Amino acid sequence: MDAGKVEEYVIEFQENDPINRVSAELAKSPAYEGRKIFKGAVCGISDASDEIYASLRNNEEANIDLMQPEEWLPGAKSVISVFMPFEKWITEENIGGDWPTAAWLHGRIEGQTAMRKLVKDMEDIIEEKGYKAVAPSIDPRLIVNKDILSSNWSERHVAFICGLGTFGLSRGIITELGMAGRLISIVTTLPITHTPRPYTDLLEYCDKCGSCIKGCPIDAISFERLKDNKMCDEFLNEVLSKETPYYGCGKCQSGMPCAYGIPGKS
Repeated sequence: MDAGKVEEYVIEFQENDPINRVSAELAKSPAYEGRKIFKGAVCGISDASDEIYASLRNNEEANIDLMQPEEWLPGAKSVISVFMPFEKWITEENIGGDWPTAAWLHGRIEGQTAMRKLVKDMEDIIEEKGYKAVAPSIDPRLIVNKDILSSNWSERHVAFICGLGTFGLSRGIITELGMAGRLISIVTTLPITHTPRPYTDLLEYCDKCGSCIKGCPIDAISFERLKDNKMCDEFLNEVLSKETPYYGCGKCQSGMPCAYGIPGKS
């Protein structure tokens, strides 16, 4: 197995599993019924002992205390990270305005449901091969501290380590397929070919254009401090209070130069 095989499996899942489509029962508009949520995938794979994981243990600057791959799964050899872009109907309907659209809310919530099934399916496939696998995002040991907006696993930092991309001013990850989408990861004892990390700087793919600063409806992003996570979280809570059980925003990902790729690269 390598990154290419993982991408092929994810794309097959997107095409064939109905969970990757908005159901008639949940569709906020008849126009959304049956529409796919994710399309495409890019995968990166790191050594489970990569030194960057250890650097994120009790890291105050990154506001994270990363539980190490070996702690999630003794004997861990590899960490798989996958980025799945949203279908363009989700992103394009969310361009502009000061409130997330119904399309984006579907991507955020129904998309999360699809992602949870995908990583569980991938765990099962790896275990059928005689290896072990753990997806931290669906593991009961995952801890999310809402008071300090921190957790013991970060899909974004893992994606950076796995070579998928670098951060933008909005703190999202810019991949070769852009930023508008979702990330998943799996820790496994399966020894997989590791992908190169073609960058060194945390913000290497961000061209500092400032588009996300202008697009943020609450002015939570700036050149000096990047995105203010507390301001962002307060806005998401406001959305949740009015759209329960839905929440999300995505304005810093929709219509941006980094929405569908790395700025300046085709």
